[in-house]
Amino acid sequence: MMPLTMARAGETNIIRKITGRDDVRRHLAELGFVVGGQVTVVSEIGGNMILSVKDSRVALDRGMATRIMI
Repeated sequence: MMPLTMARAGETNIIRKITGRDDVRRHLAELGFVVGGQVTVVSEIGGNMILSVKDSRVALDRGMATRIMI
């Protein structure tokens, strides 16, 4: 397992674990980041990531992206 920030652009990965407090995990789940789901890194600009999850694109900062383990 490694944090999502280690993935390269264009890679599709399976979410293995989401860490953090309950409210952080709930917020990420509302955005579509759930264990077993697929996430694709579209691009990374200045530490912020554009991700494709469940047919939508979501922008996350580096701090939030490190909580998603692939």
